Amino acid sequence: MPEWSTRTFGNEDLLPRVPLPTLEDTCDRFLRWCAPLLTADEYARTEAEIAAFLAPDGPGRPLHEILEKYDATEGVHSWLDTFWPYRYLGRRDRIALNANFFFLFRDAPLSQVERATALIVGALAFKHDVDTEALPPAVQRGVPQTMEQNKYLFSTTRIPGAVQDSVRGPYGKGWDGPSRARHILVLHRGNLTKLDVLGPDGAPYAADEIAAALSSLLAADPPRNPHPVGHLTTKARAAWAADREKLQELNPHTLDDVESALFCVDFEDVVPASDLEAADQLLHGDSGNRWFDKAVSFVVFADGRAGINVEHCELDGTTILGFVDYVLGADTAAHTRRAGARSQGTPTASGLDFVLDDALRTSIAEAAESFAEYAAATATDVLTFADFGSNRAKSLGVSPDAFVQMAYQLAHRRAKGLTGATYESIATRQYRRGRTEAMRVVTPEVLSFVAAMDDSSTDKAARKAAFLAAAAAHVRRAKECQVGDAPEQHLWELQLIQRRAGGPEPALFSSPGWLISRDDYLSTSSAPSTAIDYFGFGSTSSQCIGVGYVLLPDRLAVHLSTPRAVADGMAAFAEHLDLALRELTNLFA
Repeated sequence: MPEWSTRTFGNEDLLPRVPLPTLEDTCDRFLRWCAPLLTADEYARTEAEIAAFLAPDGPGRPLHEILEKYDATEGVHSWLDTFWPYRYLGRRDRIALNANFFFLFRDAPLSQVERATALIVGALAFKHDVDTEALPPAVQRGVPQTMEQNKYLFSTTRIPGAVQDSVRGPYGKGWDGPSRARHILVLHRGNLTKLDVLGPDGAPYAADEIAAALSSLLAADPPRNPHPVGHLTTKARAAWAADREKLQELNPHTLDDVESALFCVDFEDVVPASDLEAADQLLHGDSGNRWFDKAVSFVVFADGRAGINVEHCELDGTTILGFVDYVLGADTAAHTRRAGARSQGTPTASGLDFVLDDALRTSIAEAAESFAEYAAATATDVLTFADFGSNRAKSLGVSPDAFVQMAYQLAHRRAKGLTGATYESIATRQYRRGRTEAMRVVTPEVLSFVAAMDDSSTDKAARKAAFLAAAAAHVRRAKECQVGDAPEQHLWELQLIQRRAGGPEPALFSSPGWLISRDDYLSTSSAPSTAIDYFGFGSTSSQCIGVGYVLLPDRLAVHLSTPRAVADGMAAFAEHLDLALRELTNLFA
């Protein structure tokens, strides 16, 4: 057992590598995992393609050997080192609403400027602790977790590319270590301002000085920018890449100020009338007042309510939870002391005005219109269950996550009349540069459970037994994912190896099992933190319901999203979810 370090990044080289499953285990597991979603004919066709993939003269073994050699290459941290950039940076559609996620923070009795100041000072304190490696490594069940993603919270920007995006940021992606930028990007009514928040020696300005600078920016009461460049960050990536090339030709220094900024603070004039309106603003909002490529954007509403929008390529929810819990976990005075902030006079604020030609102005207008239509075509909802939480599930002897996941399955079956592919994100941060594993929730036990719940000939005892069996199967599968025993990302990387090499793809990747098991009807992810009210993201396919949930000891809060064309199904799901939670709880009465 190694002696674990207390330095932020002190354990990274001591953590075990993400295990690479054998090809046989992955293929066997994949066949079992997709089976509940397939007809007998679809299963037979998939089984035949698995056999051909695994055959001595089949394509699977050579591809796996390439992956094994890559995993053993010096300087490679994980066999997923190439997979992750492709998964996130390779997507060619828009990332706004499709990939970025948000947290809505709990309310605080602060004005807009006070809330923004508190968030800025808290974030700077966190940066100080990361830069000096004073932030203790996260530990789960006595096991240190990778902290690598914390390097990319500050001054990190996704850069659009014609074929694949790239990342600009610190620690080898722009700097050799922590970001040396001293400014943040403030957005208000589509206007951009470069605001220094760190002095020449790197010490933060005093909180009252930052607050005074923010008050001055708002008091200037600027008119709405008629051509907000932020709209361009909502475009499909290749189209945005072409616009950015032109933007950079005309504005090299201005664009550099935007992309090197520590993070964004987006001021909104709106006072959300409801939790749902606040969530919608955080998910997409006024896209002219966002720069969706920035890793971190704090959004602060006129009444002081606030949240965060996160670009996903280098950051997962668990890292952002740690960051948010830190920022919101102490008051401004404590963060000021922690970061070594001191009075340095008035921070420098410089308006950033882009030079635009007619083509860029047209592109901005078209992007604004297109994204507004896209956002309008997305239906959302928020649900809070104050009478259910993890404590209730535990008191019934059921894993809290398994309890809510089974409720999702039952609600979906009743709402749409079918059981569809369901994704759940499982953290694997106990491994070197570990991120997440793709769990597929539907098991044979799930099918038996949802059938039993609506079978009038099944008594209460049998329904309870079916529920407990499905919950137990869920826990077993989650544990498999936690230790890297999951098939999807392994097979996906083999598919990508073949694509990079050229030539025809193995027929496995056009089989019913591969296509159906990954065509989500439910895409789910959790963010357990008392610091947030809601966590959410966009749906992932034309029939999908995105389910972001905050499961706490005393409550369950859920954010839902789906294409508006199938919004009736989401509304029915929400109604049935309430009933399912109560019905499953009553099984134990």
